[in-house]
Amino acid sequence: MEDPKLCPCGSQINIQECCLPYIQDHLIVPNAEKLMRSRFTAFCIHNAEYLYNTTHISQKKYTNKSDILAWAQQNTWQKLEILNSTENTVEFKAYFLDENKTPQIHHEKSTFIFFQNNWFYVDGKFY
Repeated sequence: MEDPKLCPCGSQINIQECCLPYIQDHLIVPNAEKLMRSRFTAFCIHNAEYLYNTTHISQKKYTNKSDILAWAQQNTWQKLEILNSTENTVEFKAYFLDENKTPQIHHEKSTFIFFQNNWFYVDGKFY
């Protein structure tokens, strides 16, 4: 069994020192990969507010906090695997169990933008 204090993002760092400062204390995320990791952690801890707030304004019309929260809660998030990362893209696989406890893999290449001194999720290409 994994240490519950380790950050779900896979960093092998304590969650209090890894993603929670961005999620709970609103520290500025330093790069796109760290934003991706903190967003995965936010799914794990069901923090729809953070997920919504770190979505670029151009995309907010396509989502809302209640839908984000519902999807976060209906799945059991297991593991994040970063496949490739550039300055503004992160390709990853997120492993989870769906509401029927069926194993699933969400494979995406996400695009991020640095806007007004913060990183934001823009969109993704799904595989």
